[in-house]
Amino acid sequence: MNKKLVAALSGGAALVLALSGCGGDGDDSGKKRDAWAKQICDQMQPPVKKAKDAFASIVSVRGEEDSKKVQQTDSAAFQTISDAYKSLASTVDNAGVPPVKDGKATQENAVKALNELSGVFAGLKKQVDGLNTSDKAKFSDGLRDLAKKLDSLKGKGDDAINKLQAGELGQAMMKQPNCKKVESPK
Repeated sequence: MNKKLVAALSGGAALVLALSGCGGDGDDSGKKRDAWAKQICDQMQPPVKKAKDAFASIVSVRGEEDSKKVQQTDSAAFQTISDAYKSLASTVDNAGVPPVKDGKATQENAVKALNELSGVFAGLKKQVDGLNTSDKAKFSDGLRDLAKKLDSLKGKGDDAINKLQAGELGQAMMKQPNCKKVESPK
């Protein structure tokens, strides 16, 4: 009943993993970039972990027959994911302008993308809360609609986040222990 929803969530999970595993390599000696990267990387781990755990909770009810349990799990997960993206946006915003060329635009675009994703997941929570759990067919149809919306999220925000993690910033972030690439949950 929840297979399409789980498949669609992989796009959102990929973005969360991208945020926790910053790309780039090389030797960046810019102290300001390193300080900015440390601030970001140290503060982003709790919301990233919460979002990954929330995605995992949705996967955990994949074969569940109890529509009410699926609804409650998905609703709580969508709220957690929304809160996590909002927290990540605040982290990037509060870190200030990154000390790189076009830093202000890079920061603003990342904050905007993260806030938009927060809003989308808040909307998904409302939608799943409104599903009729007493009619399994209608509930399954509602989950399919949610899966389509989630599927449309693939890549949303990726450009802004990738730019935040590119070049000198990406190199500075990669030096930070809290921004090392982590294995995706199975």
